[in-house]
Amino acid sequence: MKFTSKVMSLNNRESVPYLTYNSLSEINFINHAFSTRLGGVSAGEFISMNLAFNRGDDPDNVTENYRRICKSAGFEFTTLTASAQDHNTYVREVTSADRGVGIYRPRDMDSVDALITNERGVTLVTYYADCTPLFFVDTVKKAIGLAHAGWRGTVGRIGEKTVRKMTELYGTDPADIVSAIGPAISVCCYEVDKPCADNFIGLEGLETEKFVFPKDNGKYMIDLIEANRQILISAGVRKENITVSDVCTNCNSSLLWSHRATKGRRGTMSAFMCIK
Repeated sequence: MKFTSKVMSLNNRESVPYLTYNSLSEINFINHAFSTRLGGVSAGEFISMNLAFNRGDDPDNVTENYRRICKSAGFEFTTLTASAQDHNTYVREVTSADRGVGIYRPRDMDSVDALITNERGVTLVTYYADCTPLFFVDTVKKAIGLAHAGWRGTVGRIGEKTVRKMTELYGTDPADIVSAIGPAISVCCYEVDKPCADNFIGLEGLETEKFVFPKDNGKYMIDLIEANRQILISAGVRKENITVSDVCTNCNSSLLWSHRATKGRRGTMSAFMCIK
């Protein structure tokens, strides 16, 4: 299986593959992973590792996929707690009482695009298929977070709101956060129209010329990863503590689910993180 990255590792290539960030793997009190589209039991357009219950896949297959990725990446299935994403910016604190929500227990909230916790025995789960995952680890207070930053979440500064919520609830100093951004659809492949681009151009206090690039055809290329990197820096995260993905989901659509590459006929990947 061809895979090239300077910042991420592909693990368990021959069974149930998953990605990890080298920088996050150095933090000894967490476990994290990002699934691929391989190693599951789903069929048809979902083949084979689909982790979304809401796209028409057989729920038993999705559950088995979760069990497989958990075994491969070292998570306890019973500790999983999932988001309920709709491209907004609400940040939910998760505790042990929430284990199973969105996985083997019904969702109990809507519009949750980021999860944070400082408890052991809780595994955060968020969903992706081109949108940008954001990983947060407070290395001093030992708190973690995951956020889903599509284009709406990015312009809504969900990364900043996640940092703010961790500061509010856990006393996090943003300078103590180690963060990772991606994998996501990259600037090479993410073309948008002017109304969408105008949302990025209007982001205040950022160097928008570094993530909004006009084309001759009236369209724009957007660098979601760079936009989120700048938002995290503006929130107080140190730039040397941020690792950015060099893996494009669209360019690597044989390994990763990409909404654009599949024209929407797809499964869904998940980011996982827990405190050991």
